Amino acid sequence: MKPTLLVLAAGMGSRYGGLKQLDGVGPAGQTIMDYSIYDAIQAGFGKVVFVIRKDFEKDFNEKILVKYKGHIPVEVAFQSIDDLPEGYAVPEGRVKPWGTGHAIRAARDVVKEPFVVINADDFYGRDAFEVIAKQLSGQADDYSMVGFRIGNTMTENGSVSRGVCAVDAEGNLTSVVERTAIAYDADHNIKFKDENGAEQGLEPNVPVSMNFWGFGPDLFGYLEREFNAFLKERGTEMKSEFYIPTVVSTLIDNGEKQVKVLDTESQWFGVTYPEDRPTVVANLARLHAEGAYPEKMF
Repeated sequence: MKPTLLVLAAGMGSRYGGLKQLDGVGPAGQTIMDYSIYDAIQAGFGKVVFVIRKDFEKDFNEKILVKYKGHIPVEVAFQSIDDLPEGYAVPEGRVKPWGTGHAIRAARDVVKEPFVVINADDFYGRDAFEVIAKQLSGQADDYSMVGFRIGNTMTENGSVSRGVCAVDAEGNLTSVVERTAIAYDADHNIKFKDENGAEQGLEPNVPVSMNFWGFGPDLFGYLEREFNAFLKERGTEMKSEFYIPTVVSTLIDNGEKQVKVLDTESQWFGVTYPEDRPTVVANLARLHAEGAYPEKMF
């Protein structure tokens, strides 16, 4: 069974000021998302499902989906703030979405096969798609995560936040700890400050989560259970968010699931700061020049 690629794109309209301004960073104006779809096709994925907001469905169909048709089957699921389990309502005044766990839940009626979750605006690289597709190929109920080496996810233009992973001897995830203000020091060592404000170092090969997860379709049952628990505890808050790493951590702690951490040599790209854009453009141009991507991808 071929895996499905689930692309979390509901925030695209707000981040880019509308899809008309979706940033072209490739030599022929390709978006970062184009590279993820292309890499997924090459790695043997069978379908792409986009989670978007209903209010930009028309723009998304006309400007985004149309170019993928004929290359891979595509479907759309809608994330809506009022898509809640029975008995719950959006608190008055809340406008913030419910987070990545809620975004994935939006695809519960569309995705019935093993699937991979990615962000729409992150470049992950071909190898990352290949290693997770191989992992999912015959193990529908196993969970996995591509652990990017932190040295392959840094920027020279400021600090970043990363989910730093702890892995046991069998290669299974034991915890993900969100670390903020990770940056290079004057000697180009990777440093962050811990909870006590003390400076700590990170080796370049330490795995971090870049929201690249592999799940079986049974995840949706766990999501429903955990979302109900989340809403019961924090559903009246204006800015609470239901994060997928929190759900994964709960399943690990309960002994319900193991999550295999997959190593990749892929270089992650993203425009964390405006100053990052020229580097992303240059890296993609280099990959095209080396033959990793054709001039016309779609």
